[in-house]
Amino acid sequence: MADLETDDTSWISELETALVEDCDFGRLRNICKGRPVPDHLRAEVWQICLGVQGKHVLSSFDGLYDMEEQSQLREDCAALVDKLGNEEEDKVSVVSDLETIVTFYCKSRGERYSSNNGWMDILQPLLSVKMSASELYNCFYAILNKYIPRDLKKSGKAFHLFRLLLEYHDPELCSYLDTRRITPDAYLTSWLNSLFARPCDLRVCLTMWDVLLQHADPFLSFFLALVLLVNSKETLLETKDQPKQTVIEHMASFPQALEAEDIEDFCSLAQHFAGKTPQSFKRDYHCVLYGGSVLGGTGEGDRCGMELCLPVSPEELVQTNQNSMTTAPEDCVRFFVVDCRPAEQYNSGHLPTAFHLDANLMLQNPDEFSTAVQALFATQRTAIATGSVAGGEHLVFMGSGREEEDQYVMMVVANMLQRNQQYVSLAQGGFLALHNMLQEDLQGNFADHNPRACIICSPDNASSTSDPENSEDFSPARILPTELFGKLSTVMKSKSAEMKEKLSNYIKNDPQASDRHVSTTDRLGKRYRNIANVFTIGDDDEGEDGSGDMSEDEHKETVSLDTWRKKPDVVYACQCKEVKSNGFTYPSTLIVTNSHLYILRDIPQKKGMALIQARRALGSVVKITSKKKYPELITFKYGTHEDDGFHVTDVDKFIIPTASEATKKIKQQIMRVLDALDS
Repeated sequence: MADLETDDTSWISELETALVEDCDFGRLRNICKGRPVPDHLRAEVWQICLGVQGKHVLSSFDGLYDMEEQSQLREDCAALVDKLGNEEEDKVSVVSDLETIVTFYCKSRGERYSSNNGWMDILQPLLSVKMSASELYNCFYAILNKYIPRDLKKSGKAFHLFRLLLEYHDPELCSYLDTRRITPDAYLTSWLNSLFARPCDLRVCLTMWDVLLQHADPFLSFFLALVLLVNSKETLLETKDQPKQTVIEHMASFPQALEAEDIEDFCSLAQHFAGKTPQSFKRDYHCVLYGGSVLGGTGEGDRCGMELCLPVSPEELVQTNQNSMTTAPEDCVRFFVVDCRPAEQYNSGHLPTAFHLDANLMLQNPDEFSTAVQALFATQRTAIATGSVAGGEHLVFMGSGREEEDQYVMMVVANMLQRNQQYVSLAQGGFLALHNMLQEDLQGNFADHNPRACIICSPDNASSTSDPENSEDFSPARILPTELFGKLSTVMKSKSAEMKEKLSNYIKNDPQASDRHVSTTDRLGKRYRNIANVFTIGDDDEGEDGSGDMSEDEHKETVSLDTWRKKPDVVYACQCKEVKSNGFTYPSTLIVTNSHLYILRDIPQKKGMALIQARRALGSVVKITSKKKYPELITFKYGTHEDDGFHVTDVDKFIIPTASEATKKIKQQIMRVLDALDS
């Protein structure tokens, strides 16, 4: 036992020797191996971990304390020193040092100080380590620059990233918090902006920073937060009847339960979660969240904050695939690739290990899609059990890379997330990006690759995957004014709808402007004369996406479906699924009255009850479209008519099993409204 104790502390002597010899970070980390360091060595160790030893930046401070928020800063510095309990004779100099450090930082970085930005919380553990003012500034600067994410506002990218990580590892808990409208910023801000210094006891914080700084991974703090939430899952799922604010306050206090003795295991668990996560997000988010100010222009970070699920780059996909063919650690990420392209594209070339799941089946043949999904999971289980190179717990869905087709892939991914399926990701750029990356040896990297049939190798073949165009001309020269509303025509167009809003509604669910619902009192009647037929059953061609999502369900009216169906002014009602721009579908009921179309979304927890999602004036409908391949997918466009055509203000999309009957009834009622407006 004595030998074991000697072994447990022998590394400290080795560390002391290394510090005397001015060791570098690599040697220090090999000695410490992620363990907490002794108090008397902490200042030196931290400076080496942060790469700031020997720097004297503070000496260039101009000595001017003239910021607008200077008085507030001075008060906060004094309050922090009082809390630390320094000797009276030391307090004045410590307050002065703190004010100098923060003032110089603000001026050198062009930042503004505020009391709630976490800086005082970061300075507290640094002060306890006993450094000079210059060393304190260097460490303060480095921690803010390397470990504190930018964009810590309500809809910031840091919080979106955390939600993606939570969704990846525990979609059930993520869905529950989404349902309660508890967003990560509500409980996570004080954890991230202070590197856990604010919610944690000082001794806990010092131990945690010892480990964090040795790992030198700024994203590890996200996984620490993830561990806290996942470990509290059962408690959180039992808070359904508690007020939202009570739950948030409880969540924000999670780090307070940590003890210094827990930290090594806590950080090891966070590393385990990090190791079970695709690493592509680090490339995209690092430049967005850490380091100097973000420069303008486009780049990898542009898509950050817009993802439906965790992204996987083609490089990581290929590298992981190659590793699985040799030897790979058991706890690493192993992908099960799900190729969601149409069958003809898949058969013209695909990854040898990819499972084919045609995304189009989800709308075209739901029963067949359900069977295919069951086959997917069965194949995945078999591949894992047999040790196949194709086997992996982590599902990565891949589309074609063509936006008009990949919107259906998004719907498949959304369907998986709604099933609370763990480890769901999406291949960035789809097969197109993968094809471009592997183009030097397409035959060697892909199975069944046929250059003549491949739509990337032979772009002229791409048109064959689209629906043939079949349209009728309804220009004013060919239609008499009196015939315009006496006849509704069917137009089938080929172009698929673009997803302009991308996934922003899903991420933020917080429209920047209120929806405009056109009233039946709007002067529309005369403008319908001498214009082309605006009621068509055809392919979506504008691609506007509905902005009709209200941001808070609790602000919407709850009604009884049975009561609403029996209202005297209801002329038609049918069940449907509302389709949002992120691909999510919601069981709903369409109610058509004499003058309006109502969208009532089912409340899963309250059978027979629904939320009024939208109230659309029938006189505001300017176009109704459907897909040729998927006639059940119906799009309603609302807006106003101008001299140069109609202006779309809102869009709703639905999957309606009785689409033919529903559109017929709705069109008939629209015609009655328009006739009344025109008379």
